[in-house]
Amino acid sequence: MCRHLAYLGPPVLLGSLLFDPPYGLLRQSWAPRDMRGGGTINADGFGVAWYPDDGDPVRYRRAQPMWSDTTLPELAAVTRARAVLAAVRSATVGMPLHETAAAPFAEGRWLFSHNGVVRGWPDSLVPLAAGLPVRDLITLDVPTDSALLWALVRHRLRAGAAPDEAVADTVAAVAAAAPGSRLNLLLTDGTTVVASTGGHALSARRGPDSVLLASEPFDDDPAWQAVPDGRLVVASTGRFDVRELTAA
Repeated sequence: MCRHLAYLGPPVLLGSLLFDPPYGLLRQSWAPRDMRGGGTINADGFGVAWYPDDGDPVRYRRAQPMWSDTTLPELAAVTRARAVLAAVRSATVGMPLHETAAAPFAEGRWLFSHNGVVRGWPDSLVPLAAGLPVRDLITLDVPTDSALLWALVRHRLRAGAAPDEAVADTVAAVAAAAPGSRLNLLLTDGTTVVASTGGHALSARRGPDSVLLASEPFDDDPAWQAVPDGRLVVASTGRFDVRELTAA
């Protein structure tokens, strides 16, 4: 399993999300508190992406453990952003260990992350992959289940689906093709975040003008609320909707 988070709100330093909290993403990379279903640490890469005032998001990804990177702390200490998506990776056995395998995956304004595993990979998703354009398949960031999930979500977005529909439909299709998969997804364009809970934990902390979604709370603030399994969250600084995911 992996750990990920998404933040929307007033500009904050990246360090306030990654390094400063007692159980921030850095600590979760080596001492996660809730890895239910697999893994003990998240040492197989990491990625952070943030939105500047103008333009597409900026990404910083590495194949190494977050704790071993000497540049990120300096970057995080001076970089502020209104929207952030970050993740640390625990690779499924047999998956490649490359920088391009670390979330966030990106296209244009969109950022995507997957916390979980697709059962029966790759055979279970062959029928779904067959529905993608060949170009999308031969230009995957990396041959992993997470990269293919991103391709499936992205294909729906390109076809005009709303972000919540793209995530919900992908989760339903993959759950039907590969029962028992863990499908916690995060998708954002910098103004809205869509998240699914499918086999793993997700918590939310909302303020009057901010929202934070994370695989696990990064402190003991009682404002954190657990999102039940099998749900779809659509959140922005002024909206927070939770509904049940439906089967394909």
